[in-house]
Amino acid sequence: MREEQEREMLSLLQEKGHMKIEELAENLYVSPSTVRRKLSELQEKGLVTRTHGGVRINDENNFFPSFTFRSHQNSLEKKKIALAAVRLIKNGDLIFLDGSTSAFFIAEYLSDFKNIKVVTNGIDTLSLLSRNDIEAYSTGGYVSPTNRSVLIGHYAEEMIASLHADITFFSAQSVGKNGEVYDCFEEENVLRRKMLQHSEKAAFLCDSTKFGKSSPFRLCSLSDVDCIVSDRDIHSYLDTKNLPDIIFV
Repeated sequence: MREEQEREMLSLLQEKGHMKIEELAENLYVSPSTVRRKLSELQEKGLVTRTHGGVRINDENNFFPSFTFRSHQNSLEKKKIALAAVRLIKNGDLIFLDGSTSAFFIAEYLSDFKNIKVVTNGIDTLSLLSRNDIEAYSTGGYVSPTNRSVLIGHYAEEMIASLHADITFFSAQSVGKNGEVYDCFEEENVLRRKMLQHSEKAAFLCDSTKFGKSSPFRLCSLSDVDCIVSDRDIHSYLDTKNLPDIIFV
């Protein structure tokens, strides 16, 4: 219930930008005191800013939303996708995780596997792996100036190229009807492509918000991956029939 309220509140604020406390309470069918309490929690996370009698979302005009903000978007769907995706992992695997929030949720569910190693360029993901006692390796590199939750650059590319993973888990910002995958972070796409090149299998993590959006930088085609893990049937959305295996949750 708590996460559902957060998602609904952020969704309303993302749509309207600024709302009054009473307006939020009416839309969410809760009391104004419940809204104020929830807004205090969201403000502590840096997602919203309280104003006189209301609240505004912090990322409404930001083309590059923060990791914290993105991790709260469709978090329930992302967790379901992560739980389905980990079934592709075997004990002893070497795993690449990109810096996406979808891959971050996979890191929550790796503790039951034995002798796995995880390589990631995600700063928050690396921290979570460490807390869960997973053998984790950083790609190295420098902090992206546009997405400060990831490492990018030549050193990260070299680290990835020096390994061969059993499976790569990655996500992106949008998927076109033609099956082309795009993202707003160009430098991260470079690392994702390197992961795909140096991995036995690639799994694309795709929640339903990816469809119908546009992003500037092409990453790959769905035909370049081995598996798609999604929270909905994507056949009706895509024009192309050349699709890999699909896992629905």
